[in-house]
Amino acid sequence: MSLMPIPPGMKIAAQVAPDAADDELQFVKQMGLDWAVCWTDGEHAGYEYYARTKDRFEKAGIRIYGFGNRDVHNQDAIVLGLENRNAKIEEYVNHLRALGKAGIPYTTYAHMANGIWSTERETTRGGASARGFDLAKAEAGHWAGKLYYLPLTHSRIYSQDEIWENFRYFVEQTAPVAEDEGVRIGIHPDDPPQPELGGVPRCIFSSFDGYSRAMTIADSPNVGICFCIGCWLEGGDLMGKGVEESLREFGQDDKLFKIHFRNVDQPLPHFVETFVDDGYFDMSKAMQALQEVGFDGVLIPDHIPMMADDPRIGTAYTIGYMKALLKRAQEEG
Repeated sequence: MSLMPIPPGMKIAAQVAPDAADDELQFVKQMGLDWAVCWTDGEHAGYEYYARTKDRFEKAGIRIYGFGNRDVHNQDAIVLGLENRNAKIEEYVNHLRALGKAGIPYTTYAHMANGIWSTERETTRGGASARGFDLAKAEAGHWAGKLYYLPLTHSRIYSQDEIWENFRYFVEQTAPVAEDEGVRIGIHPDDPPQPELGGVPRCIFSSFDGYSRAMTIADSPNVGICFCIGCWLEGGDLMGKGVEESLREFGQDDKLFKIHFRNVDQPLPHFVETFVDDGYFDMSKAMQALQEVGFDGVLIPDHIPMMADDPRIGTAYTIGYMKALLKRAQEEG
């Protein structure tokens, strides 16, 4: 099948819990959105759950673009080649097959062995609470309730060659299944894209060159990028190329499947996530670059600072801003 068909053009989507109440789905429609992305865990992952959720959302006028499974995402067994690697890869393959059978065209994957790293929350514009990361204060990474503590999160120092070989092993077994099922795998950048954390190199998905090499290794139309603008901005010069240039190059190669629309105040070693219109990057330039390359996946708001103690307010604010940027990019061509 290669790639499951999707409608042309950029699509703004909401992140929605699969068991969201009816009023939450109504809120998505009130924002003028027709698309959503969802996440679940290994206990629920499977064809019946995906198909049932898809049917319920579609009855509310919302199409599901992607479904993630947290239990096959950021798995140290896969990244580091631990004892249960093959079991985790088999679980990932089953996830892909269930998505294909349910007619869901996309899933996000991240290749971080010791999770996402944050430090204490900080404030951004107007005193809004936001995620922060300060390398000098970092103690542990986290994913799905598990903490990975410094100095060595997995008892020893790993080499870059090991990380690359383990990625090759993973993608050689999963890409053919994605192709058979028509499912797109979008690989998220390391967050933060620090060259090494806890003895584990972040040598693949922390730079433009790393991504380019990974796409060559995968050699599949179904393996592409979940381009998180926020992570790219976190890395700054470490990424090798900036947001606009990277979007254009990856977009021209048809490697962009999903965009996380997020801004930060400055690059590593210390950043605070900000509102989309308040960071060090002009997000309109990203939207224009995506328009130029004919991007036809989805864009989602991501890690929104808290507004007025109600997450819906920040979501609506960010979606409104994104819709305005998209309209202008489309008008300007």
